[in-house]
Amino acid sequence: MMWWNGYGGFGMLWMVLVLAGFILLVVWGMRQMGGSRAGPGRSRAFEILEERYARGEIDREEFERRRRDLGGR
Repeated sequence: MMWWNGYGGFGMLWMVLVLAGFILLVVWGMRQMGGSRAGPGRSRAFEILEERYARGEIDREEFERRRRDLGGR
């Protein structure tokens, strides 16, 4: 138990904190890279529907019908 003597205990605590910070940084980075751009509660399907409506591929009636089908607002 040499690491408990003197500053060894603080050094071990510091190492655990740095490791935890590194793990949190990696998890955060992976979520940023792989996550959907849709906000909480929004599906990618609804996002695509909005894009199609904005491009004029579907009219308002079709947009509203599909939005209801998706359970949208």
